[in-house]
Amino acid sequence: MAVNMQDTVCKDDARPQAIRGYACVIFALTFGLLLSDYMSRQVLSAVFPQIKAEWGLSDTRLGALSGIVSLAVGILAFPISLAADRWGRVRSVTIMAAIWSIATLLCGLSHNYFTLLSARFLVGVGEAAYASVGMAILISMFPARHTSTVAGAFMAGSMVGSVMGIGFGGSLASHFGWRSAFVGMAVFGIALTVLYMIVASPARIERAKAQASGIGQTDSLATVRVRQVFKDLFSSRVLICVYIGSGLQLFINGGLLAWLPSFLNRVYDMPLSKAGGVAAIFVLCGACGMPLCGALSDRLGRDSPRRKMLLAITFNLTCTALLFAAFQFPAGSAQLALIALALFFSAGVMGPAGTMVANLTPKAIHSTAMATLALAFNILGLAPGAFVTGVLADRLGLAPALRLLPLVSVASAVVLLIGVRHLRGERSRGANS
Repeated sequence: MAVNMQDTVCKDDARPQAIRGYACVIFALTFGLLLSDYMSRQVLSAVFPQIKAEWGLSDTRLGALSGIVSLAVGILAFPISLAADRWGRVRSVTIMAAIWSIATLLCGLSHNYFTLLSARFLVGVGEAAYASVGMAILISMFPARHTSTVAGAFMAGSMVGSVMGIGFGGSLASHFGWRSAFVGMAVFGIALTVLYMIVASPARIERAKAQASGIGQTDSLATVRVRQVFKDLFSSRVLICVYIGSGLQLFINGGLLAWLPSFLNRVYDMPLSKAGGVAAIFVLCGACGMPLCGALSDRLGRDSPRRKMLLAITFNLTCTALLFAAFQFPAGSAQLALIALALFFSAGVMGPAGTMVANLTPKAIHSTAMATLALAFNILGLAPGAFVTGVLADRLGLAPALRLLPLVSVASAVVLLIGVRHLRGERSRGANS
């Protein structure tokens, strides 16, 4: 999916061939590191049953192991992205990738719950600002007309990486034990980090950014006051609604990504290796949905922010209906098919949300703006999605806990609809001023 998007964007670009080709190479490497990011994050889901059996953990404690990564990302994404905007995005990407890869290796060396929890927190420290900084680099290197497509395709790496982490992790764990799954993810991350460090040149990336924006120099955060940064990030009610609404929608992904392998293992009696593989196929549906929903938003939304937000709401409500319907069926092929379709639309909001944030904030603070969006994704969605589902599973059972997920998607759609109303009012005020 990423290769197709890359070819489409690059062929449709009238910039010099060398600049265009380098932008595509950087997209591929940045996408690859996002794969590593989410492989390291989601491999845990594939080995939940083994860790639970070995250490006798409750679902709440398992959920904490998953949620602590998203919690660290949410807390640290903003300050680290602010630093990356000031000190260099490319250099920051290399450092972050090295940290999460080494931390993943430490997960594989853990011998008790506390050391694993600590290593998982360190994984979150490394991953905290990667998605926001990586997206800021990419959207600056491609023309504005492709923003939703690039953002959606890049963020699809989170789902593809989750697929790979769950699938390969489950396979490694079933043959060599759960610790080997973490070691395998760490080796992949370290190799990609070295390759990125060799290929990515800050000077060449700056030239590509200048070509994409049609100007001779790029914006810098060095001359922007921190107070002004906060004003630019939160002065618009529409932006606030985008942060909150899209963050709430990611609660669905947090719950499903963490608990699908366990759900298949418990409800469908699948062995660990098969549960991981089937869950990976489901997550792949979400990976396909993100760039396709982003491309649809670019095509139908065009220059209309209102249409793009309405499309995001449509994606959310479609996910709600499909997921609600899925859990009305007993265990079987119909239920699994509906869950897969729900996952296709579950993160469709990410492309339009990234576009809205990019359009409503200055270029100089795009990493920081994307970090604010990532903070919402993690604090409102991914972290509580995994943890709260685990808490509810201890009390109600895993299937009833997952049955409650569509309620959060409805809340997300309501918040985004409020944003649409504010968008109309802000545009009216802008026209009269």
